[in-house]
Amino acid sequence: GGKSPAIVSANVPLADAAERIAFGKTLNAGQTCVAPDYVLVPRARIEGFIEAYRQVIRRFYPQLSDNPDYTSIINPRQQARLQDYLDDAQARGARLLPLFEQSQDRRMPHHLLLDVTDEMRVMQDEIFGPLLPIVPYDDLEQALAYVNARPRPLALYYFGYDKAEQQTVLERTHSGGVCLNDTLLHVAQDDLPFGGVGPSGMGHYHGHEGFLTFSKAKGVFIKQRFNASRLIYPPYGKALQKLVYRLFIR
Repeated sequence: GGKSPAIVSANVPLADAAERIAFGKTLNAGQTCVAPDYVLVPRARIEGFIEAYRQVIRRFYPQLSDNPDYTSIINPRQQARLQDYLDDAQARGARLLPLFEQSQDRRMPHHLLLDVTDEMRVMQDEIFGPLLPIVPYDDLEQALAYVNARPRPLALYYFGYDKAEQQTVLERTHSGGVCLNDTLLHVAQDDLPFGGVGPSGMGHYHGHEGFLTFSKAKGVFIKQRFNASRLIYPPYGKALQKLVYRLFIR
């Protein structure tokens, strides 16, 4: 499926956006299908966002080693895959900002990635790990065009309190679900449909939508004793032929 984006608006408090994106990205070390896969930040606010994000991560996880709150990568194979993403991105010109020292176990340090390009594997695959690329944008139109030029994601996150901008994002993007001013929480609503669209999956579950998805509607027709169907049985004259065409062929 597509990579779930987070869009930081031009006016939202960076501390709020950074805290909520960090929670969504570090829960289970980013190994969830709805973790933010990259964040779009106004070009002029990138340094401020990085600093706010760094402070949040340090508050969430004062240290990495032996921290039971910081989830390990599930196995060595997946850890190697994530390290390959970092190596590939760095070789292609990305700047890596590790937020912790290297760990000796599978608690992989959280990284921010800058100057990323579409040729990098980290920008092609769903990450499922503690790597967060930051993509600059100049205006909302450019941010929406960036999102819409890529496969449709399972989740989309927008941070901003302007109602008109919120509506623009909702109307002009496609995603399985949207969370405004937070991450992940749309999945936790029992009665809110959850599912993908296009490459990120089809169908929904949770609540009534889940009942419909996992049910099979079986059509049943019952004929009574009187058989009006005889009126359209052959042989056909021209008038009857026209009637049959109207009923069944149209």
